[in-house]
Amino acid sequence: MRYTPLNKNRDFTRTYARGKSYVHPHLVLYVAKNRVGHTRVGLTATKKVGGAVQRNRARRVLRAALAEHLPADIGGYDIILVARGATPHLKSTQVSRSLAALLRRAGLPDKAAEGAPC
Repeated sequence: MRYTPLNKNRDFTRTYARGKSYVHPHLVLYVAKNRVGHTRVGLTATKKVGGAVQRNRARRVLRAALAEHLPADIGGYDIILVARGATPHLKSTQVSRSLAALLRRAGLPDKAAEGAPC
């Protein structure tokens, strides 16, 4: 499932400034309510993560974890996922567990947890 991209610099700046951050050793999650009415997602990996290959892998792993955990109909949020230095060296299941923990802390619904048997 593709989400509306968060690609304007002013939207990133607003989310960083007004949003709430949740930190994990593998990634950082920023969440802010928006007035658009639908969820917009931005993925970032700075040069601290590594070269182009490592940054692309980090974004690809984050995108896969996001598709696994974030439902499409959660309302109007701006969500930014920031890769950290260890992200490109992790298995996708580790990043997925990290994202699930951050979504729990942020109070956002988790699509994978809803489908899990009790």
